[in-house]
Amino acid sequence: MKLKSKINTLAVAAGLGLMALSTPATAGADDNTLNIALGLENYNMDSYFTTHRIGIIMTRHIWDSLLYRDPVDFSYKPALATSFEWIDDTTIEFKLREGVTFHNGEPFDADDVVYTFNFISNPDNEILNQRNVQWIAGAEKVDQWTVRVLLKAPFPPAIDFIAGPLPIYPNEYYAKVGPEGMNLNPVGTGPYRVVSVEQGQKVVMEANENYWAGSPKGQPSIKTLVWRTIPDANTQIAELMSGGVDWMWKADPDQAQMLSAVPDIQVVGGETMRIGFLQFDAAGVSGDTPITNLLVRRAISHAISRQDIVKNLLPEGSQVVNPACYPTQVGCTTDVPTYDYNIDKAKQLMTEAGYPDGFDLELFYYRDTNLAEVMANDLGKIGINVTLNLQKPGVLRDMSIAGKTALIFWTWGSYSVNDASGSTGVYFGNGIERDLARDQQVNDWLEIGNTTIDLATREDAYKKALTRISDQAYWLSLWSYSYNYAFAKSLNFTPAADEIPRFFTASWK
Repeated sequence: MKLKSKINTLAVAAGLGLMALSTPATAGADDNTLNIALGLENYNMDSYFTTHRIGIIMTRHIWDSLLYRDPVDFSYKPALATSFEWIDDTTIEFKLREGVTFHNGEPFDADDVVYTFNFISNPDNEILNQRNVQWIAGAEKVDQWTVRVLLKAPFPPAIDFIAGPLPIYPNEYYAKVGPEGMNLNPVGTGPYRVVSVEQGQKVVMEANENYWAGSPKGQPSIKTLVWRTIPDANTQIAELMSGGVDWMWKADPDQAQMLSAVPDIQVVGGETMRIGFLQFDAAGVSGDTPITNLLVRRAISHAISRQDIVKNLLPEGSQVVNPACYPTQVGCTTDVPTYDYNIDKAKQLMTEAGYPDGFDLELFYYRDTNLAEVMANDLGKIGINVTLNLQKPGVLRDMSIAGKTALIFWTWGSYSVNDASGSTGVYFGNGIERDLARDQQVNDWLEIGNTTIDLATREDAYKKALTRISDQAYWLSLWSYSYNYAFAKSLNFTPAADEIPRFFTASWK
């Protein structure tokens, strides 16, 4: 896999005749346009109907939330709300900012906040990630500039969610156009407004000239953002080296090393909260497959060469992860059962499970084909004949819910929520569609962790749940993702650990 990557990277350089090594990579500095290369498209521009990372990133540019979480120290800053107060364990009162308008001229006030929270908390509206909102009972208007958000039960990370994946929508516009209209023509209060959307091709945004003063996001310096979908990494590299784009990310180690030698390109690494993992259909939602056998799940877990993959195929800073959460998240513990790379033990477990000769298995995934190929090769060593099945993330999500997948290679960034509930709460829990374990004991512990204010009690409950998740091999955490960002040296850009590039803070030198 690593050799293949090197060959492809060298082919790019050779194809350009190496002339790009001395060519300025400044696609957009002259006209104040930042050209951004993305490997996947944002399949829905409505923030509440996409779970894709690209959608999360675009959301932060188009919309604002009541609060803003600082990417450096994770403190909460006033945004559309100037202050907040816990009235009791299930009521938060927000004082709202005056003088803010949406991109279409609609004035912002309490009606927009109440409408947004009541819309997303209504299960009939079927927003995609119910975990982000299922704790919300609704919202009430106190006066034009005061609202109260009501919780169904105590929910400790409520403020982190409110400061993150819960943007405020214009009530009049959204009531008129709905999710379909918001997908075609997004309208927010954020630092950038959407000019055009070409599905699968590009999204063009322009700086909001009427962006409200005092925003913790600051005033955007770059006038135009062009988000281009370029699925092939080598094509992205060629575009960056020839000046067709100004910014790309997720360059593999060999690509990053090559790009570092280009005079007008800089490469920086950045740690993220994203983890990769294998999700097993232990409950048999997809039928009575070998994956329902605990010994098989443990065998697979011992067969994956996680450390070698991290060392050879992932950027520096990535590390093997064991719990079903990112280690820095509140409530996450690394003190869980682990699975070392041990082929002999994996073969023994396969024999004990009744599969000494292995079986055929589909491994579903939506990204990182090179990593999926290595894992398929690993499983071949214990007799499992793997067929890889690449799907778009939204399609794969629906397939898993419909019971069509026994084993999935996922990655998850917790919506950048720095709490264990941002990870476990999406894949485990009562009523969670993506829960393929259906373990009531795990769900009961998570319910305690998700709804208890006392930190010690939360940590104890999460530890019990995370320990059982690992012991029963409901999923195998694989590794964390560090990313290599490559961009024009004429660009001021700083990556953030929450995996949200903030182009509203970028500028040209």
